[in-house]
Amino acid sequence: MTRPLRLGVNIDHVATVRNARGGDLPDPVRAAEMALGAGADGITAHLREDRRHISDQDIERLSELLGRQKRPLNLEMAVTEEMVAIALRHRPPAVCLVPERREERTTEGGLDVAGGHNWITPAVARLRDAGSRVSLFIAADRPQIEAAARAGAQVVELHTGAYCDLLRDGEEEAAAETLQALRDSAALAADLGLEVHAGHGLDFETAAHLASVPEVVELNIGHFLIGEAIFVGLEAAIVRMRAAMDAGRAEIAA
Repeated sequence: MTRPLRLGVNIDHVATVRNARGGDLPDPVRAAEMALGAGADGITAHLREDRRHISDQDIERLSELLGRQKRPLNLEMAVTEEMVAIALRHRPPAVCLVPERREERTTEGGLDVAGGHNWITPAVARLRDAGSRVSLFIAADRPQIEAAARAGAQVVELHTGAYCDLLRDGEEEAAAETLQALRDSAALAADLGLEVHAGHGLDFETAAHLASVPEVVELNIGHFLIGEAIFVGLEAAIVRMRAAMDAGRAEIAA
């Protein structure tokens, strides 16, 4: 039986707008509360080393909000001693380890788990021991998936950015091949006992396509939803995203 599909809403770019001018508005914690009310299953926030959007105070307030509502906070973070220490202090229900470079605009590519086994594996163990479910954000690549399983992660989040870019650029044949690679990777990860998530660059159309992959149990979507909210409001954007995901999921049973 196909597992239910969850939606994690990333509220980073509400903080980006706030930080562009300074002050307290718009409030990413208010956005998180609205997202949950509109149908999100959890909230994702990326605490970057340079604090370009989400702040330490945001993480504290999000932890309080989600704790009260008994919903999960998914803390995205680089694999550094500073970030591991912050995660160990807050003990979020979920942690997603991602690659991070200060000069990048957004997360580019997946974490090199195969090449970083010696420093990623101890971090995974420490976070798991603290009670967090640990996810690794990786490319749809067999060696990386196998390395994630060896590292002790419970979850992999497959990077969907390349697929989304190809489809938007009209490269339909290449997009179809990339989607098939995502399908194959999701099946492999599930066979290895890993829970499978997906995210990066998803919109209504591409989220529906990923929802049709039976092994995928969670999509994490941020930038598109926050951008769409400018025009239709956050609640309407999330309601439409849920409908797109449900339609894609229905294809499995069809």
